[in-house]
Amino acid sequence: MAFRDRGIEIKSADQIDLMRVAGRLVGETLDLLRAAVRPGVTTLELDTLAETNIRDHGGIPSFKGYSQPPFPATICASVNDEVVHGIPGPRVLAEGDVVSIDCGAIVEGWHGDAAITVPVGEVSDDVRRLLEVTEESLWRGMAAARLGGRVTDISHAIETYVRGQGRYGILEDYTGHGIGTEMHMAPNVPNYGRKGRGASIVEGLALAVEPMVTLGSKHTDLLEDEWTVATVDGSFAAHFEHTFTVTARGAWVLTAVDGGEARLAALGVPFGGR
Repeated sequence: MAFRDRGIEIKSADQIDLMRVAGRLVGETLDLLRAAVRPGVTTLELDTLAETNIRDHGGIPSFKGYSQPPFPATICASVNDEVVHGIPGPRVLAEGDVVSIDCGAIVEGWHGDAAITVPVGEVSDDVRRLLEVTEESLWRGMAAARLGGRVTDISHAIETYVRGQGRYGILEDYTGHGIGTEMHMAPNVPNYGRKGRGASIVEGLALAVEPMVTLGSKHTDLLEDEWTVATVDGSFAAHFEHTFTVTARGAWVLTAVDGGEARLAALGVPFGGR
């Protein structure tokens, strides 16, 4: 079984392979949802599609019933100024919206967790650029991880890239996290900070990295449903996430359908998948 090193869960190679099964299911589910996003679709319809796909392929939705108050759905669907943890419902997506979809699945006790932000029809240039910058910062963060390095090497790479692209807000109160037999585990993975700090990056460590970036303020409010987090200034937000690990051969993105091989290659990072 996995063991804990200073509170951090370290997996065997076989256990990482099991996490890959859960991660691939999450990635395939998000691909299905991305294709389904269009004007006129409700966030509840997306949630139903996600739950059906996860269960039909032997998985259990990670989010449903999670925490207190219990989260009531399979996905988080956050629209426009909603950053994370939006509850799916009757809201109809309209042209020009963006929807951030966070999805988790459990297979044989192991978790996968990933998120995408999808434009609904045509969006403004600044919103489209926000999505591009946030997604690229995720890949830059994962590309910065090396065995023997530190978790904040990822954080620093995310912040450095985003800051270099313009005046964006980077959320500080919500972070990435360790993942494995539980969805949220130590260590936290901030989206900002100095490199060379935090837990060591070792084989068997799995992390969910998830930059959340806005067109305005980094500050947020928790809405009355006790889940949805929205920007205080009403600015649009983007959220991208992947679960990944680092092997002796390189990085392996467990929630990317191709393991992240193509995007990592473009960044000059060796692929560590099997």
